Amino acid sequence: MVCYADMYLTQAILPELSREFGVGPARAGLTVSAVVLAVALASILYGPLSDALGRKAVMAASLALLAGATALCALPRSFGALVALRGLQGLLVPGMTAVSVAYAGDRFARRDLAAAVGGIIGASVVGGLVGRVGSGLVAARYGWRAAFLLFALLTAAAAAIAARGLVAIPRTRGEGIRGATRGLAGHLRDPALLGAYLAGFSLFFGWIGIFTYLPYLLTGAPHRLSTALVSSTYLVYAAGVPMSAASGRLSGRVPPRRLVGIGLVVAAAGMALTLARPLPLVVLGLVVLVLGQFTAQAVLPAIVNTTAREAKGSASGLYLSAYYLGGTLGSVLPGYAWEWRGWGAVTAVCIAAVAVAFAANALLGGAPEGPRRAAAA
Repeated sequence: MVCYADMYLTQAILPELSREFGVGPARAGLTVSAVVLAVALASILYGPLSDALGRKAVMAASLALLAGATALCALPRSFGALVALRGLQGLLVPGMTAVSVAYAGDRFARRDLAAAVGGIIGASVVGGLVGRVGSGLVAARYGWRAAFLLFALLTAAAAAIAARGLVAIPRTRGEGIRGATRGLAGHLRDPALLGAYLAGFSLFFGWIGIFTYLPYLLTGAPHRLSTALVSSTYLVYAAGVPMSAASGRLSGRVPPRRLVGIGLVVAAAGMALTLARPLPLVVLGLVVLVLGQFTAQAVLPAIVNTTAREAKGSASGLYLSAYYLGGTLGSVLPGYAWEWRGWGAVTAVCIAAVAVAFAANALLGGAPEGPRRAAAA
């Protein structure tokens, strides 16, 4: 949970960072895109590393190092230094996020995997919610630097819990670094996995584009909300917690491909609803977006894990690399759309990304029948 909180600490306070450092919305968004890009680049490495060294060791060590990097983010006096330190955070986050689904695949039987992944996605929802809302509330009272210090302490506590509480699972014989790396090439030749990677890329592009530039919509006319009130709108994330769990259960009754498609349609509808002028309708649109997003997001990682026949850590790492690469672009490119034509342009770009994800979802039907049934179990 804390990894996702650390990732999105600056999202609710972008207007405050713009004022302090004298940068525009697109540049302020670099404090989000830097960490997301680093996560995308590093995720592909942690999969093979955890295949070779063991999931627990990688997860616990990464959390401990992330606590230190988060504390350092409270120190910069220049915008460039802050962006660089955010990138350092991003290099460490996948030690937990990219490995957790593979850990679940090792720890739980296939019939229980979808529910376990739904729980992981639910934790990511809570983390994103706590990071966005908590940083805004703390920054409004004590300044944005205090938010980084608080979450550094929380991350250190999580590292201690992981070191004591995670089960050490023996690695599979032959899953060394070389074997795990060879698995990457096989994953990239699998149409079903490629479809999941592209769907994840496009899905997260649209999602992070909406929520990164939402503060500029809400602090401007006609809403003119304070930083604290803007951060409170991220409470809509709470709808994603039960939705993630429900999606895990629904995947036993609804084919995963169809469930992903339904989620994408609902997400696009929520994005369109944010174009409404009354604030309650904007908030309703955000809730609908959250429900659709986590319907699809809770299913895709389980499909990746069950479709991959070997080097599952590498398969999960590739998915997260694609997912967060989409988030990297989604945290920057819609900023230029905002500067060009405002919120309407941001929404149009993000809906187009979801449409690409919907098209990519058709490739998921290429998964072998066995893995598809396992994903639905």
